[in-house]
Amino acid sequence: MRGVDLAATWAVTVAGIDRAADHFWCALADRMPTLLPERDAPLFLAALGRLATGDDDRAGRAALLTVLGRAWRDCHLGPHHQALVGDALVATVARHTRPRWTSALAAGWDSAARRALTAVRQAAERVGDGHAWWPVEVLDHDRPAEGVAILTVRPWRRLPFRPGQAVPVSVPGLPGRWRWYSPANAPRADGTIELHVRAAGAVSRVLVERVRPGGRLCLGPPRGAGLTLAPDSSADLLLAAGGTGLAPLRALVEQVAAAPAGRRVTLVSGVRAFADLYDPVSLDKLQVAHDWLTVVPAFSHDAYAEAAERGDALAVALRHHRPGQHVYACGPPAMMVGARLRLLAAGVPAAHIHLPDGCER
Repeated sequence: MRGVDLAATWAVTVAGIDRAADHFWCALADRMPTLLPERDAPLFLAALGRLATGDDDRAGRAALLTVLGRAWRDCHLGPHHQALVGDALVATVARHTRPRWTSALAAGWDSAARRALTAVRQAAERVGDGHAWWPVEVLDHDRPAEGVAILTVRPWRRLPFRPGQAVPVSVPGLPGRWRWYSPANAPRADGTIELHVRAAGAVSRVLVERVRPGGRLCLGPPRGAGLTLAPDSSADLLLAAGGTGLAPLRALVEQVAAAPAGRRVTLVSGVRAFADLYDPVSLDKLQVAHDWLTVVPAFSHDAYAEAAERGDALAVALRHHRPGQHVYACGPPAMMVGARLRLLAAGVPAAHIHLPDGCER
């Protein structure tokens, strides 16, 4: 009952996010004028309200806490600000949901706000310093295959990230929803970032179907997703990518290209059928430019594929496994379920296995 009521009242509030954010910011500024920059109020309120409703999956909650924890630190908030921010959140929801506001809803929101802000404060202790979000402009939006988009975006200020990391992304029209995506490139001199997106959720569908060049998005702080290269390692790599799981692994290839260190890399790019290949030109350019790189396609549902190319990306990759390689795998849930066990059974040492840590892509 509590969850349904909170979700319903929050939906009414967030439908007018700009007006709600004005009220939220004024409620804070009346008691402490410099607590939160006015420009940040919409993003902060939308994320905090969604976190309080509990209406998110594990990865979405992790994204919210990463963004809000960094915002908490960036605004120099402390435990003594918790009640003030919570009161402003509850007052904002109450104002925008009258006359349906009741004492039961007030109690439910008060409790939810306290829990959410405690989680945010704890997250702030882990996330480190820096900006909470980076506004970005969409420079290019390509639809290379059905249900897939490649977006090139440029942050208004440089986003520091490492290849293999993931960043939370927020889109217009879905306030408070942040989803993880991995840049498909190593850091570039011009600061641009490439995102590979399959339309498999609300945020992803907006990115694929509605975003266009000139549009605005927001990125959150990058975090390790289990797929970064160890700085002290020069081992050969076997990379198994399923679908848009290619993004972080292609970024690793670009990282190696900047400093090869004598290592060899095999990249297996897996899709259902030949028509689903969405980034073949970039992969071909990389392979032509670097003799240490071998790119292998894998087709899980293509009867016309060569026998050596049939199977999911992990199955095909294991045919190319050599002792000493470190194996990185990223792909859809169907590919990743049991991936560690499959690799262990094939003789890959546990210390050489690198899988996503739960961030959604």
